[in-house]
Amino acid sequence: MATNLQLDDRLIMEAVALGNHRTKREAVTEALEEYIRNLRQGRVLSLFGKIDFQPEYDYKKQRDRK
Repeated sequence: MATNLQLDDRLIMEAVALGNHRTKREAVTEALEEYIRNLRQGRVLSLFGKIDFQPEYDYKKQRDRK
C-alpha cells in the first residue's frame, strides 16, 4: 500500500544509520514491527495477577501422554 508521510528527516536518517538499514523503508518497517511487539508485550503484562496459577501442575507429565 503506497502511503505518503511527513516524517522528521533527522529521525529517519538516524534510524537508518543506527540500524544499518539500506533504505528509509527498512527503517520504518522495523520501527513499526518493534512498536507492535511492544504493544503486544504490554497486553501480556497486563494479565499478570489475573490468571490462576497452579504450582503443583506438572507440565512434564503432560508430555508422557500419548
